Amino acid sequence: MITPWPSEAIWEQVYPLLPDFTVEVLPEIDSSNSELMRRARAGQYEATLLVAERQTAGRGRMGRVWESQPGGSLTFSISLSMAPRDWSGLSLAVGLSLAESLHPGVRLKWPNDLWLEDRKLGGILVEAASMAGRSQVVVGVGLNIRPRVADGLNTAPAALTELLPDLTATACLARVAFPLIQTLRTFEHDGFAPLQDRFASRDVLKGRRVYTSDGQVGEALGVGPSGALRLQTAAGLQEIHSAEISVRPFSVQDPRP
Repeated sequence: MITPWPSEAIWEQVYPLLPDFTVEVLPEIDSSNSELMRRARAGQYEATLLVAERQTAGRGRMGRVWESQPGGSLTFSISLSMAPRDWSGLSLAVGLSLAESLHPGVRLKWPNDLWLEDRKLGGILVEAASMAGRSQVVVGVGLNIRPRVADGLNTAPAALTELLPDLTATACLARVAFPLIQTLRTFEHDGFAPLQDRFASRDVLKGRRVYTSDGQVGEALGVGPSGALRLQTAAGLQEIHSAEISVRPFSVQDPRP
């Protein structure tokens, strides 16, 4: 039996906060983020939750491909008009909301990944469009519900059914959607700083030796109040703000010094 998507229940939760809110479920699309960005650029600013049962051209950070199949993963995007004082740390706030809605065992890897035991459970892609003086943010989320093959992936995949054996994509959406929208609204007013300590409790990099895609090596000391990664290197304390820099922890299998 196919479980229906909880569209009506989510709409009823969100409507008091966002009266123009809509929920859409599409059986197939190139990318839920791409679709909502197209709408924003066309002047469509309604608050929208768009679920894609299957994505043919899903995107992750730094242009990486994110494949999704019905039932095996949950891929959705949320489009909101936002005007925070500081956008810094938004992807961290999104990750924290998702992790807290899912399971105590879900950890967070700066800046936008959910991990389980050094394997990737999911990722986040945040994009923004500014049109006619308005800022529209699109937050894309991809979560592995069931195990998937690791071919072509930089990080071995994990699945939420390892933690929650009976979890389905529809049940996962019901758990995470409303708290995530609440988090986005709160972030707009308060920024990342009030979430710093909660992020630290799930930070998979803190206290570990890591290396970055731009050649730095050091010990990760956690994130600052703006969401920047603090890295102790031989040259001193560095703060990494750019989400275009990839950071990875050393492992037994990694031969780097």
